[in-house]
Amino acid sequence: MNATEVVSSPSRNVRNPATDANHFILTFENNRLASELFGQFDQHLKLLEQRLQIEAHARGNSVAITGELQATNQARRALDFLYARLQSGGSVEASDVEGAIRMAVAADDQLTLPTLERKAKLSMAQISTRKKTIAARTPTQDAYMRALERSELVFGVGPAGTGKTYLAVAHAAQLLERGIVDKIILSRPAVEAGERLGFLPGDMKEKVDPYLRPLYDALYDMIPGDKVERAITAGVIEIAPLAFMRGRTLANAAIILDEAQNTTSMQMKMFLTRLGENGRMIITGDPSQVDLPRGVTSGLVEALQVLKGVEGVSVVRFKDTDVVRHPLVGRIVQAYDAKYKVQDESEQSEH
Repeated sequence: MNATEVVSSPSRNVRNPATDANHFILTFENNRLASELFGQFDQHLKLLEQRLQIEAHARGNSVAITGELQATNQARRALDFLYARLQSGGSVEASDVEGAIRMAVAADDQLTLPTLERKAKLSMAQISTRKKTIAARTPTQDAYMRALERSELVFGVGPAGTGKTYLAVAHAAQLLERGIVDKIILSRPAVEAGERLGFLPGDMKEKVDPYLRPLYDALYDMIPGDKVERAITAGVIEIAPLAFMRGRTLANAAIILDEAQNTTSMQMKMFLTRLGENGRMIITGDPSQVDLPRGVTSGLVEALQVLKGVEGVSVVRFKDTDVVRHPLVGRIVQAYDAKYKVQDESEQSEH
């Protein structure tokens, strides 16, 4: 069986299904895919062991799983999902295993009644372009990706490392490939809300490029580099500082505003009113990382309040538990949040 074949029969056989014994063996039919699934030196299975507190021992194309009932079934669902991904021609990295584990655990957490029955297979929202397919790695990412599909204006807010900007650019690239929009417009407040770029050397593109680099990186991840360059030259993909949006009506376009916490109220209103016919707008930012001068209201914070409940607007809030960049990043965010919480409580007690 070659790598592109999809097995029509079940992907694995189960012996001694988990009951009170909490032990079963999964056997995968394709030896090569099983090896990729388990990871080099079984590193993916070790990750399952660490996160779910189970034991997973590989032998050939089989893996014996032992542990508590809920955890072993979570491991089963995660492996089923990842194996199906390999069967469809995808790849599995450690980050994909982390994502599958998160989603398997979340599926159990969302149940209202405990059950000993095996749960349905994992269903994760996906964004696909010719170059890459991305599956949600946390429940919030799943909700965000589904909101991007159904809403004309989506706010993705929360800490760094949660995939807000990356998924927004990936979705825009998907819309462009499908012909749903004619162009992509990526914008960001450069340097600061006032966008004072004059002291930087070079022309305007050279001045703003360093601040728009995360948007470029996401684009090149989803679209072949030569096509990105041609699209930018042709104006199909436009990357510009926020100030360049004034006075325009952006129709048939996917429009992304990144680092939106650093917009003023007037800048945010200006940007929101650029949306034209058949336009899609995505606004990302972290309200806890505002760099505006003291006393200046963040346009993002105000917009979240003003647009609450408005039809066609979706707001997805990420938490530190959604950080997918690196496990340590999540712990760093939690540590800083705890510090600021103590400071806020102290300040309130003084007044």
